[in-house]
Amino acid sequence: MLRRISLANVGLVVGSVLTLVGFIAYANDNATLNLAGFFYGIPLLLGGLALKSAELKPIPFTQESSPEILALREQKATTTQKQVIGDVTRYRYGQDAHLDTSLKSLGLAPNKQEAAKLTGIRETKTDGAYTLVLEFDSPFIPFEVWEQKHDKLEKFFGPGVQVKLDRLPENKVEVAIAAV
Repeated sequence: MLRRISLANVGLVVGSVLTLVGFIAYANDNATLNLAGFFYGIPLLLGGLALKSAELKPIPFTQESSPEILALREQKATTTQKQVIGDVTRYRYGQDAHLDTSLKSLGLAPNKQEAAKLTGIRETKTDGAYTLVLEFDSPFIPFEVWEQKHDKLEKFFGPGVQVKLDRLPENKVEVAIAAV
């Protein structure tokens, strides 16, 4: 629940309200509220603006997970799969993209401009196994490079997983991580 709330928006709303209260208190000659409004409101407002400029929105599920898939996740998903879901479905601050450091270490992000971008995730069932599918937009990294990194991807997301790569139209790549 809390990971789906933008701290930037909270800072902006609370900071704006407190700052507004400070201005109204100043106009009405109420020194206590005036100080509280200015000394707490303006820093919160500025902090909210700073967070908003560094905010990375959560990656959406492109397909809603059925109760069967959610139960399968609880039973069979690996710790890494659960961690990936937790990391990419919450607001992040100070990062360029979701999984940016992971993609860089895997050799799938030569620089910020040419890095593959995670655009969506979904959960499926493949031959009875829980499968997490990461959907990437990869206009600068050919699918052949992804195939060369297959073993690295399995080691990175493993142990206990099999990785399957799929090329989609318009420079899209799907990385299916199945718990085995």
